[in-house]
Amino acid sequence: MSVMTFDPTKPSVTLSDSARTFLSQKIENKQADGLCFSVKKSGCNGFRYVLDFIDQPSTEAGLVVINDDKLKLYITEEALPYVNGTEIDCVTEGLNQVIKFINPNSSTECGCGESFGI
Repeated sequence: MSVMTFDPTKPSVTLSDSARTFLSQKIENKQADGLCFSVKKSGCNGFRYVLDFIDQPSTEAGLVVINDDKLKLYITEEALPYVNGTEIDCVTEGLNQVIKFINPNSSTECGCGESFGI
């Protein structure tokens, strides 16, 4: 893995408008405070993306990347090197809306897009 520079004044993760709308609705329906974005060792390529609802954020939840009226996205410090520069998108596939992760650090991805490798 190469050395990366993290600038705390710039969001390390961005959301498309469709992802922001979709995730905001999910957060509102769950009556959660926001989402925590992390990675876990798993899947056929080594890591998988995890989005979990957060009811009460804590200092361990990570730093707030996006914070507007309807959406708070927290990212864990451990995930930063793996997801820095990632765009979260929401696309329609058939009748379903699916979250997609566009990660410039990813060197491999499985066919379903659930796991990635660096």
